Amino acid sequence: MSDKLRIFTDENFESEVLRSKEPVLVDFWATWCPPCRMIAPFVDEAAEEFAGRARVGKLDVDQNPAVADRYGITGIPTLLVFKDGQVVEQRVGALPKAEILRLLEAHATAMA
Repeated sequence: MSDKLRIFTDENFESEVLRSKEPVLVDFWATWCPPCRMIAPFVDEAAEEFAGRARVGKLDVDQNPAVADRYGITGIPTLLVFKDGQVVEQRVGALPKAEILRLLEAHATAMA
């Protein structure tokens, strides 16, 4: 796992995601979910590629049910992109790496 990939929880979600100055990609997942494991390396690589332009992290829905319930997560993997505390994009299901990167690129902060 990349050192750039963040782990989001019910406890840190507001400070790490909702109050973030940069866009945030949240991967809602669970350990028992094969499609979640399939896209995990792509999410990890996205965290590396977008370091300094966007935050990328994972939220285990089994261990953090409050946030998953709040956003109506019923299928996983679900990827949400947050900007200024609001959901601006949502995708459900296993996505190819190119689609995950495109999601982030559409909202990532330009490098100075």
